Amino acid sequence: MGTLFLVATPIGNLEDISQRAIQTLQQVNLIACEDTRHSRKLLSHYHITTPVTSYFEHNKYSKIPAILKALAQGDVALISDAGTPGLNDPGYELINQALDKGYPVSPIPGACAPIAALVASGLPSDAFLFVGYLPRKKSERQQRLLQFVDLPYTLILLEVPHRLVACLKDMLDIFGDRRIAIAREMTKIHEEIFRDSLQSAIDYYSANEPRGEFTLVLEGANSPKTRWTENELIDWIKEQLANGNSASRIAASAALISGWQRREVYSLVNQYQNNKITETTRDTG
Repeated sequence: MGTLFLVATPIGNLEDISQRAIQTLQQVNLIACEDTRHSRKLLSHYHITTPVTSYFEHNKYSKIPAILKALAQGDVALISDAGTPGLNDPGYELINQALDKGYPVSPIPGACAPIAALVASGLPSDAFLFVGYLPRKKSERQQRLLQFVDLPYTLILLEVPHRLVACLKDMLDIFGDRRIAIAREMTKIHEEIFRDSLQSAIDYYSANEPRGEFTLVLEGANSPKTRWTENELIDWIKEQLANGNSASRIAASAALISGWQRREVYSLVNQYQNNKITETTRDTG
């Protein structure tokens, strides 16, 4: 009976791989990888001649029986195109099938894009939540983001270039203008880590076409120490409206920093916009 080794591979720089990972890839009977052409570049670089087979999202169920059969004969390594296999990729199904059949599963740790981005972000790393890729459709993406709005954990997300700005705008509407770090092309020649606010990120990537692979690290929710007075909140609402922010964005932002509920803020914004709140009717407290 063989062991299924989960071997982490570089996320960019080919030198970011352990000696143990190289030895494992040399010694197993078979390597299952997402894209054989992509993986052969790494294997050729380290003179690894082990047979390979493809295992990716659209063939995973048809390939699992053959890989399990290979495991019955000896060790098999699972690798992804980059980083740690089994994390936000089709490796999950193979790993569970191997465990169900009683095969040992052993990780060979190494590069991991979410962790690399987190530790370089400058945001708290003591408690974090890996979200992965968000849904493509705007409504579904917003519903998913709403699940995390009140959580105090640093959030780690993945996004593709052509949806980056839309994703950032949805995050701003729902979370308010939190701090964010956006890591692009990590460990590669054109590595870039943008650290600023969500609004600044939107401005930057609207003016500079997003290219490459992106990992987003977003600040978690902070509970305010004291609830703002109504007058303080109304003054803040006026300022936000003057800056062109929408009612939904104002409500989401205020809910994070003022101690007021989102629906309460939204109601006050509507009242102010409808001229139901004036300087003479405000509580002078």
